Amino acid sequence: MSDLKALPKLELHLHLEGAAPPAFIRAKAKQKHIDLSRIFDAQGHYSYRDFTEFLRIYEAACTVLSTPQDFHDLTLAVLEHSAAQGVIYTEAFLSPDFCGGGDLGAWRDYLAAMEAAAAQAEAGMGITMRGCVTCIRHFGPAQARKIAVCAQETAGDFVTGFGLAGDENMLHPKDFAYAFDAAREAGLGLTAHAGEWGGPQSVRDALTHLRVSRIGHGVRASEDPALVDDLAERGVVLEVCPGSNVALGVTPHLRDHPIERLRTRGVAVTVSTDDPPFFHTTLCQEYQALADQFGWEMPEFHAINHTALDAAFCDAATRAAIATRLESP
Repeated sequence: MSDLKALPKLELHLHLEGAAPPAFIRAKAKQKHIDLSRIFDAQGHYSYRDFTEFLRIYEAACTVLSTPQDFHDLTLAVLEHSAAQGVIYTEAFLSPDFCGGGDLGAWRDYLAAMEAAAAQAEAGMGITMRGCVTCIRHFGPAQARKIAVCAQETAGDFVTGFGLAGDENMLHPKDFAYAFDAAREAGLGLTAHAGEWGGPQSVRDALTHLRVSRIGHGVRASEDPALVDDLAERGVVLEVCPGSNVALGVTPHLRDHPIERLRTRGVAVTVSTDDPPFFHTTLCQEYQALADQFGWEMPEFHAINHTALDAAFCDAATRAAIATRLESP
């Protein structure tokens, strides 16, 4: 579909550090005299064999992001790429763990740098960004409480959400209930990665113990018809990342991906890229692949973007402004 690039798009599931272009990370590493050659292949792409190694490479890349200026530069680079894909609104997962280790004072400095870059991008590129502060599951519940404090203390116009990412095979959602209760009290929207590696029960557990309105990935809910019906009835929104699921082996091929089955069963689905350079994808490529594989056309793409807008963690004024842009020719 030739006009997909011009289509205004929303993206709800994007890890800021995971969206760092490899060339950006290599340049930062060279500037700081850090040898990260082991994390790239011969073509200069991120190199990993499985999900566990993906997490290790991801965290290694983050070692060159050590100052607020680094995150300012990163935010601009990521938003420039997203804007080129027609994205007009994005929510990025922001990790205080990588911004001062969860120290509130350091987090404020890093956040100010990212917010300034986002404002610059909105003025110059027409893309609106909001931040979803995210704790990392395999760093443990005690650390997650510190991250929740960072979220609580900086919640506002820019920080509008709170999430849980990381290794879904470690610990249990109930271990993070305290952090999510704190974020809920601060008025933040809530999402959690589930149903990627842990199966349908992990989705049920996230809904029960964390009381989220959105699920990151969630695609393995398709294995439980009763859960699919429950998601549809409750209006829980899935932040689906098809290219990521195929690249990491959650599903072997796009033709086997459950996004179309979930959508036709009435589940609210959106489409995102997750960590695009790691998975050699862009949002336009994701859309084109869905069009090619499942025959999606403009009505389907308009529908998923309106679903994303309804589910976005933003205020009414921002939502209204984005709605107007979605309807623009």
